[in-house]
Amino acid sequence: MRRPLSTAFLACLLALAAIGTGAATANAATVQVIRGAGFGHGIGMSQYGAYGMAQEGWSYKRILRHYYKGTELGQAPGRPVRVLLQASDPYVRIRGATRASGGLTLSPGVTHVIRNTGRGRLALYGSGRKRLGTFRAPLKVHRNGRPTKLMGPAIQGVTSGRYRGSMLLYPGAFGGVTAVNSLPIDAYIQGVVASEVPSSWDSAVLEAQSVTARTYALTTDAGEDLFDQWPDTRSQMYRGVVSETARTNAAVKATAGEVVTHDGAPAATFYFSTSGGKTENIEYSFIGAEPKPWLKSVDDPYDGISPRHRWRVRFTNARMGALLGSPGTLKRVQVIQRGNSPRVVRARVYGSRGYRVLTGPSIRARLGLDDTWAYFTRVTTSAATVRGARAASAGYRALTGAFVPAPSDRSLAVERRDADGWHSAGTTVTSNTGRYRATVAGAGTYRVRAGSVAGPGVSLP
Repeated sequence: MRRPLSTAFLACLLALAAIGTGAATANAATVQVIRGAGFGHGIGMSQYGAYGMAQEGWSYKRILRHYYKGTELGQAPGRPVRVLLQASDPYVRIRGATRASGGLTLSPGVTHVIRNTGRGRLALYGSGRKRLGTFRAPLKVHRNGRPTKLMGPAIQGVTSGRYRGSMLLYPGAFGGVTAVNSLPIDAYIQGVVASEVPSSWDSAVLEAQSVTARTYALTTDAGEDLFDQWPDTRSQMYRGVVSETARTNAAVKATAGEVVTHDGAPAATFYFSTSGGKTENIEYSFIGAEPKPWLKSVDDPYDGISPRHRWRVRFTNARMGALLGSPGTLKRVQVIQRGNSPRVVRARVYGSRGYRVLTGPSIRARLGLDDTWAYFTRVTTSAATVRGARAASAGYRALTGAFVPAPSDRSLAVERRDADGWHSAGTTVTSNTGRYRATVAGAGTYRVRAGSVAGPGVSLP
C-alpha cells in the first residue's frame, strides 16, 4: 500500500519540483472583497436603530436623548420652509390655485401656466392661453387651506404632486421658471416623515423622526436666498401630500413644534438609515467638519434588524483599481485612520507605481459602497500543475496565492465547485504575510475562503 505524503514533505517536494521543472500556471485571478456595515453617513440618529429601540419600548424622547447627547426638547421658531421642486423648467403649470400675487383671483379648475418673459418678470396665463398678468418675481400662487397641484415631474420624482402652502415662482436659467414650495414647518414635516420611514413602524420612531426632521429643516440651509431645502436626499425626502398617512400625520401632531436643542438653540440633527451597530462623530464622517458635542459616536444596540446591518461586495482587481484611481496595478487598500466606529477616515491605495491617499467618503463614493464602515481583503489565487523531477512522475495540482490581510488564525478552507455549489476540499494555512499553498486531489474549479471572504474560483485541468 502506498502511504500518504505528509504535508511538510509534500510542500518540500512541490518546491523542489518547481525549481527543477517549473510550474505550469493553468489559471490565475485576483479579487478585492470589501466587508462592511451600515448604510449612510453614520452621523446622528440611525432610523433602523431607532426602530429597534421603539420595538423595545423606548419613547421618542429617550431615543432622541440617546442619539443626540446633552440635548433637550424646545419649540421651533415660527417661520416657513421653502423647498425647491422644479428648477429652470421651460415653463411651470399649476392647478388648483385660487389666488395669485396682487390679489388676483384664479379658477381652481384651470391649469395655469407661468413663463419667463425676461428682465426678472413672469407672465401668468389662464385658460385659452389668456395672459392674466405680468409680475415681478417671486410670483406667488396658492389656495387657502388646501393643496395645489404642480403639474409634471418634480426634482424628487413625484409627477403632478399636490403640495400644501404656496408656490413661489422665479425666473430660472436659460429663460426657464423655477418653482419653490413655501409652507409652514409642520405641514412640510407631514410630507417628510412618511417619505423617510415606513408608516407601519412604531409610533415612537415616527415621533422621533418628526422631531429630527423638523429640527434638521430649521438648522440647515441648502439654497440660501432662493430656497431652504432640496426635496430629496441632498436635504431630506419630501413628496408632499402624496406621502402623507394618518399614522405619520398623527406623529407630527403629537410632537407639534418640538425641536432638539443644545444650550437652548436648535441643534442640527443629522440622521441616516443604518449604523451597523455604532454611529460616528461628525468630524470623522464629514471630513473637515467642526466637532459637535451632540453629534458623537454612540453604540446602537438594536440596529441589527436592518437588512444592511452587514454587507459584502466584490470587485475584480482591475475594476477596483480603475475606480480608485490606483497608480498602476492595484495592490491593496491600507486604512491609516478610522473613526470612533470602524468607519474609514483615510486610507492609502497602493499600486504598482506608488500610492495615493483617499478619504473614507471618497472611497465610498467611488466604489458605490453603502457606508464607510469597511474592511478590505485582497485574494489572489493561481492554479498550477507541478511536475515531478522524474519523467515518470504524474505531478501534483496546487493552489498558490495570497490572502491579505491574513486571517487571524491563518487558516483557510479549500473548496471545490460541483453542480450543487461549493464544497469542502481540505484546509491550508497562510504565512504571516498571507501567502499560501494548497494541494488538491484532482481536476476541477477551486477557491480558498476564510469566514465570509472567498477568493476567486480557478480551474485546474
